[in-house]
Amino acid sequence: MLLADKVALITGAGEGIGQATALMFAKDGAKVAVVDRQIELGQATADAINKEGGEAIFIAADVSQHDSIKKMVADCITHFGRLDCAVNNAARSASFALTADTEEQHWDLTQAVTLKGVWLCMKYQIPAMLKTGGGAIVNISSLAGIQGEVFQAPYAAAKAGVIGLTQTAAGEYAQQNIRVNAICPGGILTRGMANYLDKVPGAREKVEGTHAMRRLGKPEEIADAAAYLCSDRASFITGHPLIVDGGIMVNPYLL
Repeated sequence: MLLADKVALITGAGEGIGQATALMFAKDGAKVAVVDRQIELGQATADAINKEGGEAIFIAADVSQHDSIKKMVADCITHFGRLDCAVNNAARSASFALTADTEEQHWDLTQAVTLKGVWLCMKYQIPAMLKTGGGAIVNISSLAGIQGEVFQAPYAAAKAGVIGLTQTAAGEYAQQNIRVNAICPGGILTRGMANYLDKVPGAREKVEGTHAMRRLGKPEEIADAAAYLCSDRASFITGHPLIVDGGIMVNPYLL
């Protein structure tokens, strides 16, 4: 098992990519701190892990709040005794709008959760890992952080910031046995994506068509990538924004 005997902390683990990652990490042998702002969803993820014979706790936290994140890491260490790896997945997008029409409150809230939240998590995860000899962090960015996304300026800017933050921290702590990488997903069939595709006529065909593979990704496929990057098999990889996009960037019909 890739993550046997490791302690992992995963934010936004109540549903979607975060939930799939928590379940995957447990399957791969990790003890998991499941973190989410939504108590019922987060607790359900932790319960599912424990029901299958894994070991998980649920921690309610708001990644945009300093004290909440400080307590989150402290609670994880109090329960498990250490922190070996983390996946900072919690994020939010803004309402669809042109850049010049974006409301300031939407900008601020998106940055607070999607970018500041990742920084706050690492602010406390890194010292915890240093105390036990190192660890691995994966920050979930997006293809939008590499090539932008129309009508989503706050989200694209935040996800680009996640990549820059990831690479900066990777360089700072490489000699202290802490690896920091990012994953940049393409279209992933989460509940939110499914709802959007079901509501908008023709959206599914259009969105799938942007991928060279002609399909959307599964949350588990991002979870697999995160598990690898947090494992010892990725021991020489740090500062890397891993694109997991089903071929959007090489789609011959879009080039």
